[in-house]
Amino acid sequence: GMFQKEVAERIACLNGKKRGILSVLIQTFYNVEYCFSVDEIEFLPPPKVKSGVIQFLRNETEQLPCNEILFVKVVKTVFNQRRKMIRNSIKSLLKDHGLEDDLATKRPEQLGVLDYIRLTNLIESKI
Repeated sequence: GMFQKEVAERIACLNGKKRGILSVLIQTFYNVEYCFSVDEIEFLPPPKVKSGVIQFLRNETEQLPCNEILFVKVVKTVFNQRRKMIRNSIKSLLKDHGLEDDLATKRPEQLGVLDYIRLTNLIESKI
């Protein structure tokens, strides 16, 4: 697919500041690869932004080993407060229960898909 370059970079990002909700949710079921950039001059009329082409290849995940509805809620909750550590952003989900785990001391962009699955299972066991 061809997207605005910044969006394509965010979708394909595996870690770092560009990582977001869209990155995690898409990478849960797809392997994403940033292929190349396309300059504005390649289009008539030329747009005001560059484009990026990314490739989506379906991975082997058919069903998550966690509550999928809670998984999406966890991902959205932590990225809505992306500058906070995980333990602070998930307080609303835990209902007076603490989370003592090394994942709780990280920020949302530092976690991979498997970390979010583990975090979802930890939260589900507390509520």
